[in-house]
Amino acid sequence: MCAEKLNLAKCILFLKMHALSDFNKGVAMAMLTVRNLPDDVHRALRLQAARHGQSTEAEVRQILAHAVNPPNRVKMGDAMSALGQQMGLTNEDVEALEEIRPRIAAEPMRFE
Repeated sequence: MCAEKLNLAKCILFLKMHALSDFNKGVAMAMLTVRNLPDDVHRALRLQAARHGQSTEAEVRQILAHAVNPPNRVKMGDAMSALGQQMGLTNEDVEALEEIRPRIAAEPMRFE
C-alpha cells in the first residue's frame, strides 16, 4: 500500500526515521563504575570540576560525552534529513506515510 502512494525508498526512509525518533524514549540512564582509578587522576578530576563549578561526577560525564561524541561527528538525524531532501521527500509524502503507518507498536525481537 505504501509503495502505491509513494516510492519504496521514501517509505523505507520514513520508517527508519520514525524508528530512530522512538528509540530513546523511556530509556533509563546507565551507570558506570571505574575501579582502580589512581589517586592523582581522581584529585585532578576533582580540581578540574571545581574550576568548572560542577561536581566531579558531572565533570566526568562531560569528559566522556565529549570523548565519544566529538562536535564534528555526523549525526544520524541530520544525515537522514539530508537523504530525505536528496530523495525529494516532501511534507505531503510524510503526511501520506503517517496515514498508512501501523499504529501498533512492533513486537521486540526474541533471542530464545
